[in-house]
Formats: sequence, structure tokens, C-alpha cells
Amino acid sequence: MLRKWRLPAIVGISISLLVSTPAGAQDAQLPAVTVAKPVVRDVIDADEFIGRFQAVDEVSVRSRVGGYLDQVFFTDGALVNKGDKLFVIDQRPFRLALSQAEASLASAQSTLGFTEAQFKRTESLTGTGTLSISKLDDDRRALLAAQANIRGAEAAVDRAKLDLEYTTITAPLSGRVDRRWISPGNLVQADETVLTTIVSLDPIDFYFDVDERRLLSYARTARDRGSALQEGAGALSVLVTIADATEAPFEGKLDFSENRVDTQTGTMRLRARFSNPNFILQPGLFGRVEVEGSNTYQAILIPDEAIAADQNERVVYVVGEDGSVATKPVRLGPRLHGYRVIRSGLTGEETIIVNGIMRARPGVKVKPELVVLPQEAAQSAESAQ
Repeated sequence: MLRKWRLPAIVGISISLLVSTPAGAQDAQLPAVTVAKPVVRDVIDADEFIGRFQAVDEVSVRSRVGGYLDQVFFTDGALVNKGDKLFVIDQRPFRLALSQAEASLASAQSTLGFTEAQFKRTESLTGTGTLSISKLDDDRRALLAAQANIRGAEAAVDRAKLDLEYTTITAPLSGRVDRRWISPGNLVQADETVLTTIVSLDPIDFYFDVDERRLLSYARTARDRGSALQEGAGALSVLVTIADATEAPFEGKLDFSENRVDTQTGTMRLRARFSNPNFILQPGLFGRVEVEGSNTYQAILIPDEAIAADQNERVVYVVGEDGSVATKPVRLGPRLHGYRVIRSGLTGEETIIVNGIMRARPGVKVKPELVVLPQEAAQSAESAQ
């Protein structure tokens, strides 16, 4: 009988040990995750577009007169100021033309002097009846012709002087000059031969294309600011990032939009202007522009690492007070301040898993470690792209 009662007692003790030990072991075996409250702060939506820099002013330098190129006065690629001497066309034919025009003017002046004196004599004699009225009319006609010849000769002199002046080709604007495209000794055709080009550098423009949906949003924002998109949307601020990661983003102002949407592409071209005192930005350079797409509003922000995919929707893992995990579908917005904007799905009061979502499953309990997210996250090189 003693044996019959001892065995159940031993079995009961063993069962009680098995039942009592898993509670502590289970807590130790719960998957550890990092949790945090979403960041709630005032933000302004921003959209990114790819565009290209373009000079505010650009000119192809041509000669207004034809002739053989004589001299070049600049170094290829140098900075030039408006009015700097660039080229000189051989001036000898133009000096000869000026001398000929001045000689013709002197001859016309001599003729005018003679006809004036002749007219005065005829006029006095006609008054006494010595000469006929027809003679007076002939002398008056000769005087008028001489005066007209003077004006023609003076115009010829002015034209010859202008042509001689045009043989010296100066910079029509300040900026960076290209290489010389013609060497001295070559024939230059008037108004045809391109000698070089000059582009202005400061300020510089940035052009980019915007789709219809975001275009309407920008136009609404501009109207809220009491302006029009075509007039720069009230000098809306934009940021441009170039390929050189060591350069901080450049801040500029939106100042122009085309007056119609391109029917083939469904886009409209916008322009922003940037100060460029150090000439870092160059015409033709690509850049990524960030444009404010809304007025200030309060948004819920979470790290991209806290977002998971469930078939065709995005979800976040929410941890309850008892450590149990549940999923919440969310609608994503743009990236701002190093985080992802959540358009809908969260209130900002939830505790979400921000690190370790691969170890979490809906309905499973986890061991949470609470952290506080900063108002602005540091962006890595990958996330910035």
C-alpha cells in the first residue's frame, strides 16, 4: 500500500515543477524588440523632381561685319565682364571705307557752300528784275539737292564709323566664355559665323517638369499665399541637391511657370532661381529639387524600418500593454525630416515596433524596450536617395 501512494506523490511533485517553471522561462525567451511612440510635429510636404540648371543669359558671339579675324583677346574658359574686348576683325578695309566716306562728305560740303552762295546771288538779282524766276527756281533746286547730299554723306560717314567700331567685338554680358571657335586668319561671315559663346553664372536658373496632380496642389498652395504659380507662387522656397554629396543643398526661390500644360507629356515646366556667387552650379548640371507641396500641418512620422508589407498593403506592428503584437494598415506619405509621413492608420498614441519587426508576429507577445525618437532623424546615404 505504501508503494501505491508514493508513486503518485512523486508524479505530483514532478508535474508541479513542470507547471511552475515555464512562466519565468517564457519571459526570458520572449523576442526582444525596440518600440517607440511616433513623432508628431508640424511639417510641410515636399516633392522631389529631377531637373537641369540653365544660364539666365546665354549668347552666341557673332561679328556684325565680315572680314578676316585678326586678333583674339581672351583665354579659353575665362570669366569676362560686359564690354571686355574679345576679337578684332582686320580693320584696314574699314578704315579705308571711312576715309572715302569722309572725303565724299567734304566734297558734298563744298558743293553745298557753292550752291548756297549761288542761290543768294540769284535771289538778290531776281528781286531787281535782272534774272528770271525760273533761274531762281533752278538754283533753289540745286541747293536742296546739295543739302540732301550732305545728309547722305554724313550717314555714309556714320555707317563707316559704325562698321569700324563693329570690327572690335566685345562681351555683350558678364559670365564665362567658351573656347574660341575660330582662329586668326579665318574669314568671318557677318551675322553668321559663331566665334564663341558666353553664359552667365550668377544667378542661375533650374528648370524641372511637374505632373498635373502635383501641379494642381502647388497652384492651390500659391493661391492660399495670395499669388499665382506662373508668378513664382509667392517666391516659394526650393532646395536643390547635386551629385556631389559633400555639397549642402542649395536654397532658391520658385519664380516662374509656363502658362500651359504640355498636352503630349501632361507636365508643366517650372523654374527656380539660385544665387551662385562661388560658381559651383554650372549650366547643364543635373540636380534633384525639393519643392514645398503644402501649407504647414501636423503629421505622424515613423521610421521606414518600422513599416512592413502584408500582401498589397503596408502595415506597422503595434504593441499592447501586455506585450502582445497586432498589425495596423497604414497609408504612406512622403519622407520628411528623416521619417515617413503616415497619412492614415495611426493616431500618434500607439507604441510601435521600430526595430526587430522580423521577430514579431501578430498575436505573439514580445519583450519591448522603449526608446524616444528624435524630432528629426539623421538620414543615411541610402535613405536620402
